Amino acid sequence: MSSAIPARSGGPRTYLPSPESESATEEFAEVLEALAMASAARPALVGPHNEQIPLPREAFEVLLQVYEAMKRGLAIHVAPLNAQLTTQEAANYLGISRPTLVKLLESGAIPFIKPARHRYVRIDDLIEYAEQLRTERSRILDDMAQEAQEEGLYELLDGPPPKMR
Repeated sequence: MSSAIPARSGGPRTYLPSPESESATEEFAEVLEALAMASAARPALVGPHNEQIPLPREAFEVLLQVYEAMKRGLAIHVAPLNAQLTTQEAANYLGISRPTLVKLLESGAIPFIKPARHRYVRIDDLIEYAEQLRTERSRILDDMAQEAQEEGLYELLDGPPPKMR
């Protein structure tokens, strides 16, 4: 069994793999891999009493990704896309401090709502901000590499470094 950090009903939950679930996880992997190979078969979730719930292909793919992450010992965080997070949850998601997040919110970089005293951030806005940040950082690094190439800085290294993408 994996342990879950309790959350509000319908809200995000983080699932942590437990050492006891390792053998069951391996068996689950074999079943998932066999099902993934059978492309004509319609995916379904089978319960402990053999009840079956048909799954859309997208949900099956999500379960495969969840399984792969748990197999590597990673925690899984599941949240509805329109979930509203507290500033601390949003800061944790971005890997920054809460005061830094509040500065971003107040600057208008990330939309938020403040129904009373507390600010809330939608997770889809956080995902969009993180993607914009990743894209901007990648563009800046590409520009820096191009400038270094043009200025001949890589000649000291026997050519440009390999692409990391």
